[in-house]
Amino acid sequence: MSSTLQKSSKFSVLAIPPAISKNWATLKPYFLAAPQAIALAVFLIFPILLIGVVSFWEFNGFSMTPAFTLANYKSVFSSTVTLKTYLNTFKFVAMVWLATLLTGYPVAYFLSFHIKKLKWQVLLFLICTIPFWTSNIIRMISWVPLLGKEGLVNQLLMGIGLIDAPLEFLLYSDFAVVLGMVHLYIIFMIAPIFNSLMRIDRTLITAAEDMGASGFEVFKEIVLPLSAPGIAIGSIFIVTLVMGEFITVRLMGGGQAASVGKLIQTQIGSLQYPLAAANAMLLLIVTLMLVFSILRVVNIRKEL
Repeated sequence: MSSTLQKSSKFSVLAIPPAISKNWATLKPYFLAAPQAIALAVFLIFPILLIGVVSFWEFNGFSMTPAFTLANYKSVFSSTVTLKTYLNTFKFVAMVWLATLLTGYPVAYFLSFHIKKLKWQVLLFLICTIPFWTSNIIRMISWVPLLGKEGLVNQLLMGIGLIDAPLEFLLYSDFAVVLGMVHLYIIFMIAPIFNSLMRIDRTLITAAEDMGASGFEVFKEIVLPLSAPGIAIGSIFIVTLVMGEFITVRLMGGGQAASVGKLIQTQIGSLQYPLAAANAMLLLIVTLMLVFSILRVVNIRKEL
């Protein structure tokens, strides 16, 4: 019996040499990451490369031909309407980012510092997510009976005598587009800021208060700097989501507002695939530049 165990132990040692075992330990993380890397390459990187290739094809108004031409990119930069559309998109990004930050930060701050029990913090945070349990389109359509000319807001304002005629800018305008985007994406600003605020060591605040710091000084010197990574992550979410937005622009703008995402959708609908691909690549480049700019300003590694 003992000889059999000795043989089996020798066999097990010989079966897996130390060099192979060491190599396997080194390569194991790569094998674990391989499925995700393959899925990322097949469903993200490869389609982006194809879009980049199509952006150089020729389009004669009826069909597209595989070629290498810069005409599509020249058309983008030479069109005044297209450049104005890009500027309008940047305006939406800035306004939505500012609105979500000014609205979302106080909510996250209240949940983090004024609600003491963790279970109530979690419960109230989940309540903030309730509007996001429905479809984006349903949430956009729900604004129509509120902001329309015959909507509840105009009827209320006219009923109490504040206005004599319905306010037309409430719906199918840039204001409506920004309002709709803030409604859609504010949770993406609240969540990372809330996470950052919850990680702040409360003893730092207690020590600052014991040394005579006012509430504003505590916020300025401790809370705000330590919550900067959360603001940066929320800003990245807002920028990437708003830059490619077209559904909200279409529903809330009513044809009165324009964005690059809506422009690309229109070009795809008219079968102008090379021109749409060129705009998509430029939109991707601009979005990445904005994201890298945010990462250069704030270090978010400790948050991740």
